[in-house]
Amino acid sequence: MRPARRGDGLSGENAPASRALVVATMMLGTISTILSATIVNVAFPALIAEFHVGHDTLQWIAAGYLAAMTATMLGTAWLVETFGERTTFVATLAIFLVASLLAAGSWNTSALIGARVLQGATAGILQPLAMIVLFRVYPVNERGRAMGIYGFGIVLAPAIGPAIGGTLLEAFGWRSIFLLTVPFCIAGLVLGARTLATVRAPERLRFDWLGTVLLALALVALLNIPVVGHRDGFASPGTLLLAAAGVGLAIAFVLWERRTRAPLLPIRLFGHRTFTGSAIVAFAYGIGLFGSTYLVPVFAQEIAHYDAAEAGYLLAPAGIALAIAITIGGRLTDRLHARPIVIAGLVLFAVSSLLLTFSGAATGFVLLALWLVIGRAGLGMLIPALNVGAVQSLAGTELAYASAAVNFVRQLGGAIGVNLLAVVLEWRLDTVGKVDPARPFHECFAIVTLAFALAVVPAWLIRPGPAKT
Repeated sequence: MRPARRGDGLSGENAPASRALVVATMMLGTISTILSATIVNVAFPALIAEFHVGHDTLQWIAAGYLAAMTATMLGTAWLVETFGERTTFVATLAIFLVASLLAAGSWNTSALIGARVLQGATAGILQPLAMIVLFRVYPVNERGRAMGIYGFGIVLAPAIGPAIGGTLLEAFGWRSIFLLTVPFCIAGLVLGARTLATVRAPERLRFDWLGTVLLALALVALLNIPVVGHRDGFASPGTLLLAAAGVGLAIAFVLWERRTRAPLLPIRLFGHRTFTGSAIVAFAYGIGLFGSTYLVPVFAQEIAHYDAAEAGYLLAPAGIALAIAITIGGRLTDRLHARPIVIAGLVLFAVSSLLLTFSGAATGFVLLALWLVIGRAGLGMLIPALNVGAVQSLAGTELAYASAAVNFVRQLGGAIGVNLLAVVLEWRLDTVGKVDPARPFHECFAIVTLAFALAVVPAWLIRPGPAKT
């Protein structure tokens, strides 16, 4: 392996060993962000006890992370083309490392939420960056294998993350879970400075700053509506004003994206029926994945009376099932149309959520783990088919934009899903939780079930079609 020249990094012409280092670098960066997104969920009961807050406040630790990630991920391509892969990766991962240390040292919920928002903003850049880098260094005929190695490591991280997080929490307290990513970040910074290229676009590109600001403000306003409504009443002047502001900002974002020459989110994509159906399914997918990841650890500790480590272990088989199902789903997608695979995945997850709706303290660890395995198997099946279905009728620049847009919509669904489910959970705990503590959780699982059942309707829009030129 030749030494990298200053300024170019290890390019696609290098030996396989060099490209393997690039895969390892991107895995370290992405695993850091995924672990930080998933391991915190087992700590929610401990955080509620320490900071004396409810789920309506605590949900910002998860929803704030996802919302910030949603707001920044559409700007990754501009950063890479303006500053280069190496600078973008190293600077972003360094900020993520600082945010992790700030989260570990948080003295109240406001400080912790602020650190999580900073983590999420950097995670929104790092995750799409991995795809850009891997597609650059690997030739077309080797990208499948590279993505298989990279993808397996990425889906394995959320499988083991909650288990490790729960064990750390039991042994050292909740602050320790935010330090788990520190070694990954340091290793990623060292490798990133060594392996990644610094090539930039020959001309400084335009960035949609106005669209970014409108999107961020719209997300903040819309995600605060359930919180303020729960606190002050949904007919209160403050809630109505916030709703009007959120809707107005969202409309302004859409109108601006339709007219600007360099949009963050090309609205014209939604003129394709297949893409629109895929985007709606991706939104439901985000609600189910991130919403259930929020609910299950809290349910396991507060209703099933498991400790944090046991709650983490409960999620481990489901995470492994997700990794295996993605592999199977990818092979099925190569042989079948995307639509039946997506629908099958939606049905499996809906069945899983429905079973959790009727679960309780007497259900038992094995059955709870089995219900979760069914749902994660469904999600794993539909991930490859959904990605293929979203872009199968597109070509050229629309293809690249569509891939980013589907990820954006999925993260948006996750942020909104966690936000709504947490507020509904807190509201129902206040009203019926003292009489029947499990009922609020059952109602939230029923909401997830309904979301996935309804998503079968737009899934019928996903149909095979020739690429447009």
